[in-house]
Amino acid sequence: MDWIRGNTIGRGSSATVSIATATQSGEVFAVKSAEHSQSQLLNGEQGILASLSSPYVIAYKGCSITSENGKLLYNLCLEYAPGGSLSDAVRKHGCLGEGMIRNYVKRILLGLIYLHSNRIVHCDIKGQNILITSDGLKIADLGCARRVTEVSGEDGSTVTPLAGTPAYMAPEVARGEQQGFPADVWALGCTVMEMATGRAPWVGVLDPVSALYRIGFSGYVPEIPSFLSEQAKDFLSKCLKRDPEERWTAGELLNHGFLEETKSALEEMSTSFNMFTPTSVLDQGLRESEDEFDTTWNPTQKGFSNSPVERIQKLSELSSKFPNWSLDKTWVTVRSNGSKEAELCTNSQKYENKLVVSTHMAWIGTEDNLIKEYS
Repeated sequence: MDWIRGNTIGRGSSATVSIATATQSGEVFAVKSAEHSQSQLLNGEQGILASLSSPYVIAYKGCSITSENGKLLYNLCLEYAPGGSLSDAVRKHGCLGEGMIRNYVKRILLGLIYLHSNRIVHCDIKGQNILITSDGLKIADLGCARRVTEVSGEDGSTVTPLAGTPAYMAPEVARGEQQGFPADVWALGCTVMEMATGRAPWVGVLDPVSALYRIGFSGYVPEIPSFLSEQAKDFLSKCLKRDPEERWTAGELLNHGFLEETKSALEEMSTSFNMFTPTSVLDQGLRESEDEFDTTWNPTQKGFSNSPVERIQKLSELSSKFPNWSLDKTWVTVRSNGSKEAELCTNSQKYENKLVVSTHMAWIGTEDNLIKEYS
């Protein structure tokens, strides 16, 4: 497939996201690209996305390896989300009403139920990783996601290097004990808090080290806003149980009274967001924001320890490092070489069959230092 790379809409230290248009069909999609030598996370994400098909998970459209500006790039082609992320919507509109939250949470839960039924833990549910497409909300960014193996617990729990975003981490994850399906439910509760209040949970905790300690060892849970309805408060209380065994599952939450369908929710949805869907990368008005999402630290490097204390200390050392973002809007026509491209893609995927879990941190705002991401 020949395609044209358009504006860069997201950039980190090792990967970029660009708008792209297929030259023959005119289809607009997103391309997530990284230098081939640094494409471990993209390979892992590709391996998971290629096996999925759900109206509640961002669609995978293929992968390719290209040579551009003297660099060999690994490209992950994905469904384009013209409405941006849920976090974008919250920043633009402020706190969301319960009707809209109810409708959005339903779709996120349906996506989680699908992932969990396929033995996949997302590991990084948050507003920034929920995208607004022309078909509604969809779960995206499975770079941290992990498959549950036969040796994992019944709840999908696995003991692995720290993954996710501190402000959204479940207590058991912050302690380095396990990361299973219940951790996604905790993160969903934190995302509901984000929608309701306009900010991430744990307000006032200004660094990720303090956040991990408070979440993992203090016994506290995020303060549920007093202005929410009793049903909404109860829903959040079921998500934010510190004991993962007491936390409700995504399937149980879907039947919670808070999610009873109301006409106002659908009306609020239809009038709140005016999405612009480009017909090609030449259209004006594309989203110009630079999402800060991918500064990578590899926990498999020499000297890495799986000790929670040492991992937190390493995080503290890295917390002052910021990626250098610079916008490159050069358009490049990319031509694939049929069977050769498929062979390269397959070989690359086989090479990364055992997912190398990296730790990457991303600042998504200047107000709250907690919004960093690792995987």
